[in-house]
Amino acid sequence: MSALTRRRLIVGTAGIGAAGLVGGCEPGTPKLRPNPYGLSDWLTFAGQRLLLARQPLAREFGPEAISAVFPTINTTDPDDPAYRRSKAQGFSDWRLPVTGLVARPGAFSLAELKAMPARTQITLHSCEQGWSAIGQWTGVPLAQVLAAAGMRPEARYVVMRSVDGWWDSYDLFDALHPQTILAYGMNGADLPVAHGAPVRLRVERQLGYKSLKYLTSIEAVDRVDGIGHGRGSMVAGLGFSWYAGI
Repeated sequence: MSALTRRRLIVGTAGIGAAGLVGGCEPGTPKLRPNPYGLSDWLTFAGQRLLLARQPLAREFGPEAISAVFPTINTTDPDDPAYRRSKAQGFSDWRLPVTGLVARPGAFSLAELKAMPARTQITLHSCEQGWSAIGQWTGVPLAQVLAAAGMRPEARYVVMRSVDGWWDSYDLFDALHPQTILAYGMNGADLPVAHGAPVRLRVERQLGYKSLKYLTSIEAVDRVDGIGHGRGSMVAGLGFSWYAGI
């Protein structure tokens, strides 16, 4: 049994105990919002981990359910000069660094990610702005990439960053879930630029803002309270919840 498989079993059966991960109950965890919403965050997190302790899959749909229109919001074509140069070359020079608490830090090309075992899933995207749409996503499970990099046992979170300045973090319960993928395909074609090309994250059990577009790096860490404002993500500093389970 691989190290990640053992870890998956551990995090997958630790749902109730994981409730203490939010709220400063354990060193290194994201800080709660300093208002009544913080208590709501903790209750949501605890309840979700209790209900999802056996790591069920989010609902998947048939091709007939794919939405004719899948809205795009926020950044839809990054104006970063390096990104534009890479886009002009069909992302042939694009690389995704994987660093931090890994035995083999390095950077994966798009071709290398596509060469790994892939997963295709048709799922519902629920946006925090009040709309939803169903799309088909193809990509490599994040767990596969972390295993290839040799994630070390002390890692507890995965920090993701994007070309438009967003960053977020995920504990291993969600990072290693089978439907958490690095998507390079959408609806049977390459991932469109407006949806995060060349590679975006899909976290199917949380609201849409947790599925970062335009990924630029992955870092395995043992704590997130020392990153940024200490709340686990960029948007948490703007008033959003770090954990956005649905």
